[in-house]
Amino acid sequence: MSQNLPKKVAVVGLGYVGLHLASAFAKHLSTIGFDINEERIHELQRGFDRNGEVLPEALQSKRLFFTTDPTYLKEANFIIIVVPTPVDRAKRPDLLPLIEASNLVGRHMQRGTIVVYESTVYPGCTEEVCIPILEKASGFKAGIDFKVGYSPERVNPGDPEHTLENIVKVVAGQDPETTEIMAKVYGLVVKAGIYKAPNIRTAEAAKVIENIQRDINIALMNELAILFHSLGLDTKEVLNAARTKWNFLFFEPGLVGGHCIPVDPYYLTHKALEVGFHPEVILTGRKINDSMPSFIANETVKLLIKADKIVQKAEVLVLGATFKENLRDIRNSGALELVRKLQEFGCQVFVHDPLVETKHLKALGFKVIEDPFSSNYKFDALVLAVPHRVFRELPLNDYLKLLKDKEGQAVVVDLKGILSEIKKLNLPILYWKL
Repeated sequence: MSQNLPKKVAVVGLGYVGLHLASAFAKHLSTIGFDINEERIHELQRGFDRNGEVLPEALQSKRLFFTTDPTYLKEANFIIIVVPTPVDRAKRPDLLPLIEASNLVGRHMQRGTIVVYESTVYPGCTEEVCIPILEKASGFKAGIDFKVGYSPERVNPGDPEHTLENIVKVVAGQDPETTEIMAKVYGLVVKAGIYKAPNIRTAEAAKVIENIQRDINIALMNELAILFHSLGLDTKEVLNAARTKWNFLFFEPGLVGGHCIPVDPYYLTHKALEVGFHPEVILTGRKINDSMPSFIANETVKLLIKADKIVQKAEVLVLGATFKENLRDIRNSGALELVRKLQEFGCQVFVHDPLVETKHLKALGFKVIEDPFSSNYKFDALVLAVPHRVFRELPLNDYLKLLKDKEGQAVVVDLKGILSEIKKLNLPILYWKL
């Protein structure tokens, strides 16, 4: 492809990241949105995004065409692959979605196409794994018949401030010409600027360490929270005091979930182990954050015992099921892992999340209460796991009505401390926050 802009862009994979990309490019270029999920495509064709991230008017742009038919990819000469890169049960990279997407694109792309990967991978994956698949499936030669690039996704779901348009975009092609074209194409939709990495491996590494750094910092806060709990200190107050120094980085303790932070570190550690390097700090951070649901469940059970509750009969309501507040995504949710840990103790656990369809939670085997605030249900313990905006806006009295008030003390576990006013009330409630 010449230095001119592509005639048509295709985005393969329409999750949080892919759909944002497709709708953004459709403001400037004819765009194909491709996904293998027929239900997802039918919803998007009707102008409905189940994740609530893209507005109907953007989905119904005349420049945007949604399809499950891969033959339409032949019409595009700039194809972006943004599919999930999960890990398996043994925490090893699962490249199957990436491999299948590469094979599909290779079988349907035209000569002269630029294929760009946005999925988070380890350094070397694009060139060592993806390019050979594209070559075999297409019969073309990379660098001659088509070009390849990498541009890590940086979308922050549920964050209206840090959007695709105002986050600097890193781009790297397999040669300088490809990098320049990528910079021009992404420059259409990203107004914060384009950073040209020197090569694909550098761009891959930059992406994977972004989430590793956050993971490690949160792990430190979680370890400190456990320590301060043992010392009888209020973690939030300690952090507020420390923040008064100009160079103190503010991170909060909490559950770590989703499709990025709990997953990405294992991609780099996989590559590290391949070359004989054992990444101790990265793996330690993962171990700490993975242990938090168990720690919180243990503390909840201790409080139930202190409140003279029979743990195996205790009715516990967990508010929030997503991996992050104000989001509908339950993938790798720490809140749901907390529910499982409480169930292992024998607690009768109920889940409520107004942002998640009941059928999705029931399909995972959870007991769901659709609207506890309008029911007559009473609970031995309340766990506010994910403080969605809708939860933050409720008056404190709404929470107090959920607690059993005639059977001794009740328990409130408030991970982010938004119900801390309870401590000032003279009520038979055992209150704990992370």
